[in-house]
Amino acid sequence: MLKTLLLSMLIIAICIALMAVKLIFQKNGKFDSMHIHDSDAMKKRGIHCVVDQDKEARKQNKAY
Repeated sequence: MLKTLLLSMLIIAICIALMAVKLIFQKNGKFDSMHIHDSDAMKKRGIHCVVDQDKEARKQNKAY
């Protein structure tokens, strides 16, 4: 039981360290935004997040 727990903690620690590589080694490193409104590809296609679409629909009285 203890062996399994230690192995699990080691795997989790390695995963966290690998995810933080970009943050640690890049100057001003940060995670990229995962929001739809921050994606250039989505903007080009005219795709908005559901919150923005809801606001637009409510302004036009088309929120059904």
